[in-house]
Amino acid sequence: MSNVTPLRVARRQALDAIWFTRCPVPTATGLAYQLGWLSAEFAPDGVSVETLQESGRPELRRHHYDHDLPSLIREGGNMLSLGARAQGAPTKLIGLTWIDESQSILVRPDSGIFEPRALAGKRLALPSYIEHPIPEHLRGSSIARGMSLHGYKNVLAYAGLSFDDVDFVETSAKRSGREDGVDDIWALGALAAGEVDAVYVKGARALDAARHHGVVVGIDLDELPEKRFRVNNGTPRPITVHQSLIDDHFDLLVRFLEQTLRAADWARDNLDAVRKVLQSETRGSADAVATAYRDGFHRALHPNLEPERLALFERQKTFLWLHGFLDHDFDLAAWVDPRPLVEARARIDDKEARASASRA
Repeated sequence: MSNVTPLRVARRQALDAIWFTRCPVPTATGLAYQLGWLSAEFAPDGVSVETLQESGRPELRRHHYDHDLPSLIREGGNMLSLGARAQGAPTKLIGLTWIDESQSILVRPDSGIFEPRALAGKRLALPSYIEHPIPEHLRGSSIARGMSLHGYKNVLAYAGLSFDDVDFVETSAKRSGREDGVDDIWALGALAAGEVDAVYVKGARALDAARHHGVVVGIDLDELPEKRFRVNNGTPRPITVHQSLIDDHFDLLVRFLEQTLRAADWARDNLDAVRKVLQSETRGSADAVATAYRDGFHRALHPNLEPERLALFERQKTFLWLHGFLDHDFDLAAWVDPRPLVEARARIDDKEARASASRA
């Protein structure tokens, strides 16, 4: 006899759409969506797969930030998922990925800043806190500031330096609304004009913008030898869900993750196709995508909850809390629920074993 309550059955029957949201970076979720696998998986159930980014409904996009949408699966930067959890959002962490995504310190070509120790005594651009209509989201949503601060800390720590060895210059992080708004976020204009000596940036579009402004990569954080020096908003990158999605629609969540893992498997042998998808996902040029995402990134899109990634994620949470980007600290281990990902992997392995046996 089933012990499922009528209320829970009603909740399961009521779900007609799975929402997901991701940032403009490489994700297996984004690949599965672009390949059409997610829509095909749930079409027989009459369940659509919708993305906040392509919804055409601006009122829903805030859920990328606050996660206040029960049927949402979020694979995005950790500042917002950690911020939402610190504010009490009923979410769970179900996976982590690690993709080095071109973290760089940009400089003017004649600056002489081409190794970490050369930052000593220099003026570093620090984006301001953003203006936010929801006051309690102001700090956690000030992503450029948080990323820049941690990026600088990592480079300085690698060189045996600290914040006391540099000068910060506050720059505006307000978006202009232009297509090249990435310029505004990272203050590339201020760097080109000589108002600052170095700017932290991340991602393919920032590399395109750097060429436009005539500035260059002085320090490539992706080349630093230890992952702890590259921990930031996207490294590690969490997959989070609302608690009710686990409680009331566990099977649908597992099936979603199956397609995500399938896409990660597919990516390992299809680098050129992955790069083409990433031009759409990141809005970067082909050259910028190839430069930003390299060193076999396409073979490492699988999420997991291995101890190393969780420890690196704890580093990021602690940094954000100590530097005022989280309202409260919280127990990371208690936030983790490994069951959906474990079940998804088990189902894939079982299907592969049965297919292998049938061919034998």
